[in-house]
Amino acid sequence: MDDIRIGVIGIPGKWSTEALADAVAARTGQRHVIDMARVSLDTETGALMHEGQDLCGFDALIIKKISEIYSPHALDRLELLRVAENRGVRIFSRPEAVLRLMDRLACTVSLQLAGAPMPATVVTEDPEVARATVRRYGKAVFKPLFSTKARGMMVIGDDAGAEAQISGFAAANPVMYIQRMLNLSGQDLGMVFLDGEYLCTYARVSAGDTWNTTIHSGGKYAPYTPSAELIEIARRAQDPFGLTFTTVDVALTDDGPIVFEVSAFGGFRGVRDGCGLDAAALLADRVIAKVSA
Repeated sequence: MDDIRIGVIGIPGKWSTEALADAVAARTGQRHVIDMARVSLDTETGALMHEGQDLCGFDALIIKKISEIYSPHALDRLELLRVAENRGVRIFSRPEAVLRLMDRLACTVSLQLAGAPMPATVVTEDPEVARATVRRYGKAVFKPLFSTKARGMMVIGDDAGAEAQISGFAAANPVMYIQRMLNLSGQDLGMVFLDGEYLCTYARVSAGDTWNTTIHSGGKYAPYTPSAELIEIARRAQDPFGLTFTTVDVALTDDGPIVFEVSAFGGFRGVRDGCGLDAAALLADRVIAKVSA
C-alpha cells in the first residue's frame, strides 16, 4: 500500500495524533502529520501547502484534531480543508460534519432536531434571563460555546453571588449557554461509534472532589456494558452527523439517560483504557479500506 498517501491532521507530539500517524504508517509505509497552523492556501494556484507538500495531492486526510483549543478560529481551518475535499481528497470525518459539532450551540440544535434526550438548556445574551434561569434550575452549568474537557465551564447556584458570577462569565462569553445541573452519580459514558457502527462504551468516573467527570479534572476511565436501549439512543444521536469516528457523551440521571454532546473527533485513550481496543488501528483500517475500494 506504499502508493496510498494518507495525512493525519492533528497536533504534533500529542499521543492520539502520533498513535494514528503510527497506525497509518504501519499500513502504508508513509507517515504524514499535518499541523493546520502551518497550512497555507494560495487561491491563485489552488495549492493548500504544508511544509512543501500540497494537501490536495493526498489520497485521504484523517482529522484527529483541528486545534489544541476549540475556538471560532478552528472553524477557519476546517474551511481550508474544504478546498482539498473539493479537489477530490477523501477526508475523514468530512469538514462539514465537524463544523456542525465544534460550536456547542450548533451541536445542540442538531441533537434537538434528531430527538435526542438532553438536559434543560437556555441560550441567551440577556443577564436577566440568565439570572431567572439559575433561579428556576436551582443550580446551573454555564458552558462556553467553544470548549472541551469542561474548560471554562462554571457552576452557578441560586444565591447572593449569582449576579456577579453571571456577569463574569458573560464578559468572556456574551452568548451564555446554560444547562440545568444534574446528578450524574459520579460518572458519565463515552459511547463509541466507527462509521456509524457501535464499537464500545467506557465510563468516565469522577475523582470525587469535582462536579465533572473529565480526565482533565482527575477522572478515570472504566469499562461499562450498556443496555441495547442506551446504545440505540447514542446511535440516533450521532447518526445525523455522518462522522467516521466519534464518541457520544451520555449520562444516566434520575430522569433517565441524557445526551450531552457528540464529539467531533472521539477519544482514543478512553477506548484503550476503558474498552481495551486500539482505536487508531481500527480507524486506520477503515479509512484505508474506503480509499482502496
